[in-house]
Amino acid sequence: MTAGEYRARLERTRRRQADAERRAASLRRREATARASATQQRSSAARTHSTGLRDGRLRSAARREKEANRAARDAASWEARGALLGKRAAALDVLWAEADAEEREAVETVLRHERREAMLRIASEQTRLDTRITLTEGKMNDVIRHLRAPRPEPLRVLMLGAAAGGDLRIPREQARIRTAVERALHRDLVELDAHPAATADHLLDGLTRFRPHVVHFSGHSAADLVVFEQDTDRFHDGAVVSARAFARAIAAVDEQPLLVLLNSCDSAPQAARLVDTVPLAIGMSASIGDIDAITYAARFYAAVADGQSIRSAHAQGRVAIEMAGLLDHDLPTLFHAADVDPSTALLVSPPPVAPPPLPTPTDDNSEPVAGP
Repeated sequence: MTAGEYRARLERTRRRQADAERRAASLRRREATARASATQQRSSAARTHSTGLRDGRLRSAARREKEANRAARDAASWEARGALLGKRAAALDVLWAEADAEEREAVETVLRHERREAMLRIASEQTRLDTRITLTEGKMNDVIRHLRAPRPEPLRVLMLGAAAGGDLRIPREQARIRTAVERALHRDLVELDAHPAATADHLLDGLTRFRPHVVHFSGHSAADLVVFEQDTDRFHDGAVVSARAFARAIAAVDEQPLLVLLNSCDSAPQAARLVDTVPLAIGMSASIGDIDAITYAARFYAAVADGQSIRSAHAQGRVAIEMAGLLDHDLPTLFHAADVDPSTALLVSPPPVAPPPLPTPTDDNSEPVAGP
């Protein structure tokens, strides 16, 4: 029998014991009342001179005494029953305590085993990582995988929004991002391609034609899917694309994006898997509010366009949510490949500015002085 079953039986037994004790107490009160009445009737009979009255009061006293005796017998029976139930409750209490201790010990044993297995997995992973680091040390080009070398071209951001049911403020988010970039320090180095009602074809066309460095998705998602729109003018349920198919589309082009940002609910598991394909990915660890998501995205891209690292831009986006008094600041989650450092990853890096030419030395007559 389990601890829960023993506890249930113990509670039932204690309730029955309490009921028996209440019944016994009630009967004892009835007994006392009847005996007191019988005593009063006898006393009254002794004081009367009428034979009829005396006999009537004595008969009444006898009846009250009989009632008292009957109440006493019933009370004793209930008292005995309560005592027996008390003994049963005490025994059940011991059995429940033993069963509960055994179950707790079993749970603790399982937890210890799981902790031991977790420690072994961590140790194994650490050994594997140490081996990998050892093999790569001394190879200057392989110590850290840098993002592909910056080219004299703007950062291209493909913004895909999908809200087939019309329940998300996709145009508002894309407008906020565009405004944030336009006010940034290096606004001329960022190019946005926005699709507020994106279909799966917009993703595929954008990957090959726009060749984005960043793919930004806003809409509905889950751990294993994203929802695009269908090519229709009516509100609809959307077109579900599996997370696997989405990741394979990202990987299918010759030059994969550097970052995929899934600004959608419960997308962190997808982002964690995407770093097998791209260096950096961001997802939401739970269901995020619409305003929270917009606030994060606007501040993130403002920081990127100001020349901040990905880690800094991500941190600023989360802080912007918190400073706005919103609740979901801890939901945006940054993932990166094992050999990429987000604190040094810059998506916008302005070209170096050539120093101004030195003035030509002249003599007092403002004639150029010949060099040696």
